[in-house]
Amino acid sequence: MVTWPWQRDRTAARTLKVRSRGDFGDVNRVDFEELAPHVDTYLGQAAYLQLGFFETLSQLIAPTPELAQKEALSIAAGSALRKHRELVAVIRERGDDSLDLMLPFREPLDAFRRATHGARPLETMLSVHITAGMLDDFYLALSASYGQTGDRVAQILRDDDDRQALADILRAAIASDAEWKSLLGLWGRRLVGDTLLIARAALRSQTLDAAEEQKVEPVFTDLLGAHSRRMAALGLDA
Repeated sequence: MVTWPWQRDRTAARTLKVRSRGDFGDVNRVDFEELAPHVDTYLGQAAYLQLGFFETLSQLIAPTPELAQKEALSIAAGSALRKHRELVAVIRERGDDSLDLMLPFREPLDAFRRATHGARPLETMLSVHITAGMLDDFYLALSASYGQTGDRVAQILRDDDDRQALADILRAAIASDAEWKSLLGLWGRRLVGDTLLIARAALRSQTLDAAEEQKVEPVFTDLLGAHSRRMAALGLDA
C-alpha cells in the first residue's frame, strides 16, 4: 500500500475531467469536485514519474544485447527525460523549487518502480509500456483541473513518448515464443493493481465515500479499458 507523505490543507476546489488521448479512447468528461490534488502535488508527482521512467529505461540498455534494441531504449529514455525537464520548467516558471515538489514522492514512487521491475528485461519493458501509459492517461485526465498550467502539462504528456519501438520488441518476442506470451500476459495483469494504487493515491481524498467512488469509477473504467487495448495490441489478454 502506498502512503503519501503529504496531506496539505487546501480549501480551493478543483475539477477533474477525463480527456481523450490516443488509445485512451473517446471518453465522456466526468467532473471530480474537490478530488484533484493541489497543483504542487500534481506537478511534483508527474515530474518524478517521468524521471523514474527515464531511470528504468536507461538501466535496461546495458543488459540488452541487440544494438537496435539498445537504440530503441535510449530513444524512449530520452523522451522521458525530455518530459521530465519540461515539467521541471513548468514548476520553476511558477516560482517553485522542483526538488522540493518532487522529494515527498521519491520514496513511494521508487517503491512502485521496484514493485513493477521485472526479473527479465522484457518484463521491465512491458512494465514501462503499461504503467507509463496508464499514468500518462491519468495525469492527462487530471490536467483539466489546473487551467493554463494543466494545459501545459497536457501538451507535454501528449508529445511523442517514443515507446512504440518497445512495443515492437515485445510483440516480436510474444510472437516467437508461447512461453513469453504466457509470462508477459501474467506480468501485464499483475501491473494493473499497483498502477491503480498510484493513481488513486494521487487524489486529494484518500478515503472516498460512496458518492465520490461513483464519480471516480468512470475514470478508472477508462484506464482499464485503455490497458486492455494496449495488451491486445501486443497480442496479450488483459
